[in-house]
Amino acid sequence: MRKLKITQFMTLDGVVQAPGGPTEDRSGRFVHGGWQFTYWDEMMGKVMGDFMAPPFDLLLGHFTYRIFAAYWPKVTDADPTAAKLNSVKKYVASRKRLKLAWNNSEQIAGNVVTGIKNLKAQSGPEIQVYGSGNLAQTLIKNGLIDEFQLFIFPVTIGKGKRLFAGGTRPEGFRLLESRVSTTGVIIARYAPAGELKTGSFALDEGKG
Repeated sequence: MRKLKITQFMTLDGVVQAPGGPTEDRSGRFVHGGWQFTYWDEMMGKVMGDFMAPPFDLLLGHFTYRIFAAYWPKVTDADPTAAKLNSVKKYVASRKRLKLAWNNSEQIAGNVVTGIKNLKAQSGPEIQVYGSGNLAQTLIKNGLIDEFQLFIFPVTIGKGKRLFAGGTRPEGFRLLESRVSTTGVIIARYAPAGELKTGSFALDEGKG
């Protein structure tokens, strides 16, 4: 079984919309795009480099795929991130039939959940997901994510698309690793740890 790992940039209040630039995603009249820009440092770049070092296939939603496909092929392959993303196998989850111009790209046909389950069941490298907020919602609701890598930025926005939105399953997580960048960004890796467990600190009135 192949592992599926997702990386998300998110604010303290859970917003994941348009971290990279003002025009990235203006849906819902979102006007705060580019909120991650001033916080990026060398350590965060190294974390992403280490994450992308093992062999992997890339899974993206339609919207994020369009952003990546318009940018990364134009970046010189002297850039290690560009070289990696331009060469890996890319799967696109979308209900619409797409024309995929970025090399080594393939659309997941039919039911997206079934298609991703089939991908995970195949032999091959791990599957990585970046951004792709709508796809992330589907993956979370169906328990398809094996590891979350969250970059939590010290900002709040108050509105916008959130990673853990309505329909998120109640469950616990196990912290695998955490770091803090020089700019105060918390980088944490989590693995699902089963059903949510609850309890109470209330005094037992039947005793004492």
